[in-house]
Amino acid sequence: MWNEKGNSHLQQPILPSLFSIGAIGLTLAGALIWQSEFAYALDYVSSYVDGLLRWWYVALVAFLTAFVIWLGLGRYKNVRLGKDYEQPEYRLFPWLAMLFAAGTGVGLLFWSIAEPIMHFQGNPFTSEGFTPSAASTAIQLSFFHWGLNGWAIFALVAIAFGYFSYRHDLPLAPRSALYPFIGERIFGFWGHVVDALAVFATVFGLATTLGLGARQTGTGLKWLFSVEASLWVELSVVAVVTVIATISVVSGVRRGVKILSEVNLWLTLILLAAFMIIGPFDYMAGLLVQEIGGYLDSLLIMTFYVGANEPGNWQSTWTVFFWGWWLAWSPFVGLFIARISRGRTLREFVFGVLLLPTLVTFVWISVMGGAALHSELFGGGGIVEAVNKDIAYALFATIEHLQTTDSIKFLMGLVATLLISIYFITSADSGALVVNIILSGGQLEPPKASRAGWAIGNGVLT
Repeated sequence: MWNEKGNSHLQQPILPSLFSIGAIGLTLAGALIWQSEFAYALDYVSSYVDGLLRWWYVALVAFLTAFVIWLGLGRYKNVRLGKDYEQPEYRLFPWLAMLFAAGTGVGLLFWSIAEPIMHFQGNPFTSEGFTPSAASTAIQLSFFHWGLNGWAIFALVAIAFGYFSYRHDLPLAPRSALYPFIGERIFGFWGHVVDALAVFATVFGLATTLGLGARQTGTGLKWLFSVEASLWVELSVVAVVTVIATISVVSGVRRGVKILSEVNLWLTLILLAAFMIIGPFDYMAGLLVQEIGGYLDSLLIMTFYVGANEPGNWQSTWTVFFWGWWLAWSPFVGLFIARISRGRTLREFVFGVLLLPTLVTFVWISVMGGAALHSELFGGGGIVEAVNKDIAYALFATIEHLQTTDSIKFLMGLVATLLISIYFITSADSGALVVNIILSGGQLEPPKASRAGWAIGNGVLT
């Protein structure tokens, strides 16, 4: 039917490229030429989704989560993403490192302190803000938005791509997930459209997240070296990251993406250890254990909460926004996860993807967010004001409030800035790799020139 070296069905792989480039170009042109009209259209669509489809988002994510858990526990749990004789391509640690780096890296670094602090000030599940009860709920809500439900979205998309590619010899591309519905027509017009839409979502979703990374990196440089966080600094950061990401993606998954992801995970563990040693460890550990229980206890309530009887737009600003973000990123991250998960059974895959990154995320939020909340509840405070002024400053404001020497604070800020930068790079290089896999018709190792071109293009768009 198809193989990754020579494919008889996709004789015109240029079509998805043309569709993708055309859609991206038209969107950019529209945003630049008709700025006010474009902004109005986006606001209208956002309001429409909020007003009419909020319940649909909530119900959809609840269903997807339940379905993925069923796949991991049910009759298909021993089915492999690959032939029956194949074994996992990557060991557990590098697999987890790549999962975490591609899935949440930059976004979690940006929000792991800012989100708990913002929920601490008020949320629909707490009657009064700035209280110990509000702190508990803030951590639970942050767990919820970065936990099982979001990873279930990524897992399901990855299963759809990996199953049809590795077991049915279809291209590793979004079109293959439609094979049960439209059969061989995935190799025609509608297949090209689906792949192009996935590229469109990947490129713009990546640009948004990388923009957050550039902003936070610029803030880190300002905090460390008093470099003014200007547009030119952020553009310089993007340029340097783009060069390194291009080198990484051209080097391939094993030499580039894998190595950087492992470095990232080690730096993550180092920064976590520093916070735990210097910060209020008993509080952080207690918060982690306590709020995992609170999260599990309220998981069903939070999963199905729509806010139908509540005034305001909290649900739209937070849960609906996050579910939209996870869904928009799912073609990119899902395909990347499928690319690195060949040989695993559905049981290994589902509970690996759902539990391992979720547990790392819970520890990260409990330590980082916990340090900030402890300062507000029992210390001198100041984190709330910093977050309300500039969300990108949240991590560095928390480091600043730790009870340690200026030299150690500087080293922690340096590690944090380096960590943000490398997560920035791993998101950029894995995104460029995914775009190239899709546009090359599912080749696991697309041409190097194409990989370099899309890595540079993503940097320019950011």
